[in-house]
Amino acid sequence: MSLAGRFDNTYGQLGKPWVSEVAPSPVPAPRWLAWNSALATRLGWPEDWSQTDQALEALAGNTVFAGSQPVASVYAGHQFGGYNPQLGDGRALLLGEWLTPDGARFDIQLKGAGPTPYSRGGDGRSPVGPVVREYLVSEAMHCLGVPTTRALAAVATGAPVYRNHPEPGAVLTRIASSHLRVGTIQFFAMTQQGEGLAEVIEHATLRHYEDALQQARSGNSNVSYAEVLLTEASKRLAALVAQWQCLGFIHGVLNTDNMLLCGETVDYGPCAFMDDYQSNKVFSSIDSGGRYAYQNQPGIVHWNLSVLAQCLLGEIHPDKDEAVTIAQRIIDEFPQHFSAIHSGLLAGKFGLSHFRENDRKLAEGFFNALEAGQLDFTLAFRWLTEKAKNNTDNTPLPELFTPTPALDAWFDDWQALFKQRGGDYVRMEKSNPVVIPRNHLVARAIKAAETEDASVLTTLFDRWQSPYRWSENDQLFAAAPVPEEIVHRTFCGT
Repeated sequence: MSLAGRFDNTYGQLGKPWVSEVAPSPVPAPRWLAWNSALATRLGWPEDWSQTDQALEALAGNTVFAGSQPVASVYAGHQFGGYNPQLGDGRALLLGEWLTPDGARFDIQLKGAGPTPYSRGGDGRSPVGPVVREYLVSEAMHCLGVPTTRALAAVATGAPVYRNHPEPGAVLTRIASSHLRVGTIQFFAMTQQGEGLAEVIEHATLRHYEDALQQARSGNSNVSYAEVLLTEASKRLAALVAQWQCLGFIHGVLNTDNMLLCGETVDYGPCAFMDDYQSNKVFSSIDSGGRYAYQNQPGIVHWNLSVLAQCLLGEIHPDKDEAVTIAQRIIDEFPQHFSAIHSGLLAGKFGLSHFRENDRKLAEGFFNALEAGQLDFTLAFRWLTEKAKNNTDNTPLPELFTPTPALDAWFDDWQALFKQRGGDYVRMEKSNPVVIPRNHLVARAIKAAETEDASVLTTLFDRWQSPYRWSENDQLFAAAPVPEEIVHRTFCGT
């Protein structure tokens, strides 16, 4: 089926060294695991294309869409603090940029479609597990209101993937505002010593921040692409990590190659949502030192942006001292951006319009009670929401969550403040989800999908579409894991 005229390929047309042309590798027996009809509608894909044989073949990598020019992108990155001069799309192919009827532009990428020049000896494939995890968690994040890459489809390949043992293979169709990363800038600034850097900076700025560029240049015509890119990416990433913190989300591998310049969450490998609250919580099996622990995420994003700033210095301003001054100012503003957004979001979770200085001590008391009592992060905030409404007994919460004496004592102080300040439980309802993509439920969906049963995936996907409202059977969906269900470690999908 021809979709020519809907694909554009502006990044791919930059050619080498930015990308390498490569065709997807065919698979023997593709079949549908999941199809995201709501996202397909948002993209403006033809209705008669949904889950057809032609779509299945194309999204498995057996055929190529008319108008598509598949490429793999190169990038570098700091991985756990050490610089790797060349990474790149080792198991992903950018089919092109899809233009929606309303003029929006999105990358369409196949993840797990075979080897590329950047696979470094790997097979370029993905097991079913990482595909199911990313499909479910990225779409749940979207429904929670967090900027994220999204998942259009998951396709089983009918071929095994060999890791520690043979596993069934799959391909994910990922949608993003773009896949340009901090690591993309690093490759051209550091590995290529500036060759190709100006082109990629201009491309990224015009793609994501053209309005900000025009506004900045209306006051100063000499403002550079690089200054605008650093300024706007810093703001978006500050907002993103603030949202993660308020939902108890731990990314797991906040390397610079896993940070998109557009400010969307990307790469759902060893990620997880906390069950019981621990400020130093780590899930990633490869993060032995806790570099990317929950409490460290804002600081790591700040560090990653400082690396970006260093790479952009030569393009920010022709005068080196002035470039350093501009970049330092932008980087120094990150903590204020993060704090303002995080405080506003956290105030909403407690039913307040904003935080006053003394309110922060009350919030700290809440988290201290959770950590000391090993209480569930998500259920504790929803318990507080329902208590504010005097609605606890009309929910499954009495059987899902039991406050400790310390939390009960804290509640009395909070309730007095809530009444004094004219607290807003409607805002709390919109800030504190009932359900999140629990690790043990994702694991259950993966286990079923590995045996060709996609029903659990579908059930969880449907429930997580409305995370802020109670629904039937939430004794299951909202429950914290029992001890034998607890997921302590999550893994990369490579």
